[in-house]
Amino acid sequence: MSSPQLDYNDLRKRVSNSVRIFLQGEAREVPDGQTVLGLLASLGLDPGRVAVELDGLILKKPDWPLRSLQPGARLEVVHFVGGG
Repeated sequence: MSSPQLDYNDLRKRVSNSVRIFLQGEAREVPDGQTVLGLLASLGLDPGRVAVELDGLILKKPDWPLRSLQPGARLEVVHFVGGG
């Protein structure tokens, strides 16, 4: 009697506490419940120097700590650059 084959990759996907989003057009896994502000912090970005577009709409800064990233979310982050 043979034992059933276990697909570890499938198992890992099912028990994972992450969601797939798209940042600057590239797929990325983030923790389930990750907020926009949390994502910026994990990337080491200064929230005072960026603007965020979420699913085609500019997201206001007061909403960043409140907005959890949903599976398939598409984000674009624009950095402000000073100069003179």
